[in-house]
Amino acid sequence: MSGTDWKIRFGTAGESDSFAAQGYKTSLDIPAYTAGMGLDAFEYQCGHGVRLGVEKAGKMAAAARERGILFSVHAPYYISMSSLEEEKRLNSIHYLLQSCEVCRALGGRRVIFHSGSCGKQSREAALEKALDTMRRAVEALDEAGYGDMTLCPETMGKIGQLGTLEEVLALCGVDKRITPCIDFGHLNARTLGGIQTKADYAAILDRLGEALGDERAARFHVHFSRIEYSAGGEKRHWTFAETQFGPEPEPLMELLAQRGLEPVVICESAGTQAEDAQTMQALYRAALKG
Repeated sequence: MSGTDWKIRFGTAGESDSFAAQGYKTSLDIPAYTAGMGLDAFEYQCGHGVRLGVEKAGKMAAAARERGILFSVHAPYYISMSSLEEEKRLNSIHYLLQSCEVCRALGGRRVIFHSGSCGKQSREAALEKALDTMRRAVEALDEAGYGDMTLCPETMGKIGQLGTLEEVLALCGVDKRITPCIDFGHLNARTLGGIQTKADYAAILDRLGEALGDERAARFHVHFSRIEYSAGGEKRHWTFAETQFGPEPEPLMELLAQRGLEPVVICESAGTQAEDAQTMQALYRAALKG
């Protein structure tokens, strides 16, 4: 996607409950469903492995292109860039390459992934391992002809996981192409309710600008949902209707509009992700007018 046709987008992670309820049956229907909901992004979930064939992905890409929908891919959950087991750590690069292949077939550029957990090592040691894996991954992508793909390490919701804002920004420091996936629900969960106000959101956006210093600070990737947490961080995703769980979407949408930021905003609500993505889109549009 060239810089000229870039814009803020709203979409979902996976299919909402209303996908089947509206009579849609296969992943080939995703573009029609997404467009019908007035959305223009879709994050295809490969959390349990890359199982989408390249040929089918190509058909989905053609249908998405006609409707102006941009795909991204969530790589397998078993990626662990910080694993103490060398084999597991280096296999992570293979899973990223698989994800890049299917993402390109879908006409997308962004591969979102979880970088791993700290386990029985210090956070510093885990980050050092992840940084080494990240450098190797960038080299492997270039060698395999995926230099145009964008790896997006995600901020994580459990305190024991690698994925604080600073850790993700450190990974983005490996190469200018690496773009953060800021999951605001995860950040709120791992800070035990640290995102309460517009100022809390602003501080995160300011830090992106400071650390990245380029267009990635405006065109980053967003995951958003209300998330329940306990002492260890994230417990489970909820919907926008469950207002007892944070964070609130409205202050973030106001800031995105006021600052002219253009991220891809992916909703990860539990079952109502398309409807809640519509809500965020409406909040953003209202803020633009306001």
